[in-house]
Amino acid sequence: MGGELVQVFLAGDVMLGRGVDQILPHPGDASLPEAYVTDARTYVELAQAANGTIPRPAPFSWPWGEALAVLDTAAPNVRILNLETSVTQSDDIAPGKAVHYRMHPANLPCLAAARPDVCALANNHVLDYGRQGLAETLDSLAAAGLRTAGAGRDLDEARRPAVVPLPGCRRLLVFSLGMASSGIPHTWAATAQRSGIDFSDEASDATAAEVVGRIRQVKRSGDLVVVSIHWGSNWGYAVPGDQIRFAHALVDGGADAVHGHSSHHPRPLEVYRGHPVLYGCGDLIDDYEGIGGHEQYRDDLRLLYFVSLEPDTGRLDHARLVPLQAHRMRLRHASRKDAERVHEVLARTSRTFGTHITRAPEGTLTVHPPGRGA
Repeated sequence: MGGELVQVFLAGDVMLGRGVDQILPHPGDASLPEAYVTDARTYVELAQAANGTIPRPAPFSWPWGEALAVLDTAAPNVRILNLETSVTQSDDIAPGKAVHYRMHPANLPCLAAARPDVCALANNHVLDYGRQGLAETLDSLAAAGLRTAGAGRDLDEARRPAVVPLPGCRRLLVFSLGMASSGIPHTWAATAQRSGIDFSDEASDATAAEVVGRIRQVKRSGDLVVVSIHWGSNWGYAVPGDQIRFAHALVDGGADAVHGHSSHHPRPLEVYRGHPVLYGCGDLIDDYEGIGGHEQYRDDLRLLYFVSLEPDTGRLDHARLVPLQAHRMRLRHASRKDAERVHEVLARTSRTFGTHITRAPEGTLTVHPPGRGA
């Protein structure tokens, strides 16, 4: 069939709740059920103390900053992100959790500013305000015309892939699932009679086989498949063996790309049998400025991932990564020195997977499939 490459934008955690919600035009209730911070505006104050004044209210486009121009220039066919917040005014606080995220539904134009085609929802914050909050989240996103995957009013809906049309009557299918290793409570699992997310207790062979079975049921000739997974710890570069085996099983079974997230900083990349596996995309938008404790990971540095796939095979032609920095709750281009740091760390940690990453003078990183590139 041939045709042009299909470029997919993949983003890590987009956390528009809590402090970010407070700087937008319609801030919700600022009270928080946290042990140390009881007012979401405190996170704004911490960010301002670290880097300077943040406008309040800020325009809806503010958190995305210079990322929007990058997205417009790249013009990807599909934009996928992990929306790690509830979109609700519910006060039905999920018990036993240390951190809770919600954004006011009236602030959804902030999310829409990035024009996402799919919001992955199977993560450890989408039910922070209970099943009532999840219902309002699903209704609000649907009313805004935003596709979702990974959560639903029952298990069938939670497992249903989002479908994005591609040129030439093709489709891109997005499956979203979350695992206990990312801190998702078992009680958040959707069932035939209960709302929730597509939840897996572990990255097991049996779970991989079940997901592959679902892929094969719906994937048609010409379709591409992305599996978006919320898994693993927040910090560190090591990738557990079960995650590697799980990702490989998905690719062997028909997935064209694996979109991993949960870590607060980027984790290694792999090109397995010609297909991209992103083990952890890192945070993209959050309210963590001014919070200390893990400075060695430089979680203020963020990446935009542009993955270009061959339309017939789904194999990676190349991936382009754009380093950004969170500053005053807004994304800006990373400095040359910081881009060099991102390149050094990502190239070093990905080398064990045989991944080759180069850096252009302006800072953009390129991932080359084995046998290609400089």
